[in-house]
Amino acid sequence: MKTKGIHHVAIICSDYQKSKHFYVDILGFAIIEETYRAARDSYKLDLRVGDCDGIELFSFPNPPARVNKPEACGLRHLAFKVEDINESVSSLQAKGVELEEIRVDEITGKRFTFFQDPDGLPLEMYES
Repeated sequence: MKTKGIHHVAIICSDYQKSKHFYVDILGFAIIEETYRAARDSYKLDLRVGDCDGIELFSFPNPPARVNKPEACGLRHLAFKVEDINESVSSLQAKGVELEEIRVDEITGKRFTFFQDPDGLPLEMYES
């Protein structure tokens, strides 16, 4: 297998309008396409993150809750590269997003912090 990168990350949200507002208006991701699928009573929102990465935001009626165990097997968090973590933190705080304190990665020496989306999905901001 010759992988060229990650095509997208898929996220299922509990409140489509709230999550759309968060990812588009607060995080600033660009909408590529928004599709309503009547047969599923479901939205699919394709978002552009940076130059070539993508997120698919899905809504489904009554999705089951995910078990919340921080160190459970599976996806732990989704991390976004930022150039200036101080500027990015200030921007999100001005929009009402709560973030953890900025920490330093003991292996790389790079700064990072965590915050959550409207459904509590752990998101990381990593300075690179």
